[in-house]
Amino acid sequence: MQNWKIKLSLFINYFVFAILLNSSGIAILQVQNNFGVTKQAAAWIDPCKDLSIAILSFLVASSITRFGYKKAMLVALGLVSIVCFIIPNTPGFFAIKLLFVAVGSCFALIKMSVYSTIGIVTKDSKEHISMMNFIESFFMIGNLSLYFIFSSFVDNATPQSTSWLNAYYLLGGLSLLAFLLLLSSPLDESASKTEAGKPQLIKFTDMFRLMGEPIVIAFILSAFFYVLIEQSIQNFLPTFNNKVLLLPAVLSIQMGSILAGSTALGRFFAGIVLKKLNWLYVLTGTLILAGLLIIVAMPLAKNETGKPITGWLDAPIAAYIFPLIGLLLAPVYPAINSVILSSLPKPKHGIMSGLIIIFSAIGGTTGSLLTGRIFDNYGGQNAFYFSLIPITILVILLILFNRLQKKYVSASQAELPIITDPIAEEFKK
Repeated sequence: MQNWKIKLSLFINYFVFAILLNSSGIAILQVQNNFGVTKQAAAWIDPCKDLSIAILSFLVASSITRFGYKKAMLVALGLVSIVCFIIPNTPGFFAIKLLFVAVGSCFALIKMSVYSTIGIVTKDSKEHISMMNFIESFFMIGNLSLYFIFSSFVDNATPQSTSWLNAYYLLGGLSLLAFLLLLSSPLDESASKTEAGKPQLIKFTDMFRLMGEPIVIAFILSAFFYVLIEQSIQNFLPTFNNKVLLLPAVLSIQMGSILAGSTALGRFFAGIVLKKLNWLYVLTGTLILAGLLIIVAMPLAKNETGKPITGWLDAPIAAYIFPLIGLLLAPVYPAINSVILSSLPKPKHGIMSGLIIIFSAIGGTTGSLLTGRIFDNYGGQNAFYFSLIPITILVILLILFNRLQKKYVSASQAELPIITDPIAEEFKK
């Protein structure tokens, strides 16, 4: 199999970084137990990750081609391996924040390089689509695996124990394996160097000009509010399980896997449904159902609080019902990304991908900080009730985004084919 080492390295890259990135929710819970920090202070772990992604993506997106995708990935894998081996030996809240600064910075390099390298190591569009789907699937598998990996290192008997940090030895080993595979694999990047000499200022100007398009503004706001909702729930679900539902720390982490599993399932079914139905109807319908699920699940959490819990079978029904929101939120992000990219000319896809990364990271940071503040001051149930506000705003934005998308495509019909439903057309291929 041609390029098998590079491809295997890319798979391991995404698997490892899915665990590292999404371990922020577990870290938020554990630093409260280990170091006595408040929920509001713990919430800063996520901005350490997301702001690093946004800042580095903005600075590097226009020059990564010149530096080289392979070099960028090797730097990211090498740095994150070193940090993972160091962190268990330097426990502390400040060290945890530095860990996520490193993880976010490295992921920015990895994501830009992986997406670009896929085009180099695949022969045609079908192989490209297939590998992209496998890469994203590995990301979801990593997201699902992290809850069981970290829970196996948590010491329920000693809440102050930092034994959970030993999980990073395993992740450092996987990162090192990916590094060695990539280092030993040749990668011809000559095809990607065609615009390497383009002036940096022009590339930045193109980015800001694109941000002025009404359709792009509507998309950016939609992506911002979606990630705000997603990250606020994902990052504080283990804390909600532990502090509100009174689950043991290990079980609180393990039951977070329900959210990851339901999200993966939601995206799988969305791929089938969106072949036949208009994306706007599907997304608005799922968002309304997500709002109803919050309204139903939060009172159940209140009624169940206080029962003794020793395992999965003793867990309150709210611990099973609320994470199913992932099933309903899952289709939104991939769908709106597909709509915007399908609507824009291909030469603008690279810049648009950078904007997706940047504003998604800002949305994640905002969601985590707001949820941490509300959780601290008004309790966990109210923190998740708060999600009803951005869900309502997102529904309105999607309707606006749909209208602008139709106008944009109609105005561009002399240059681009009319695509009334980009997702449906893409799946038909």
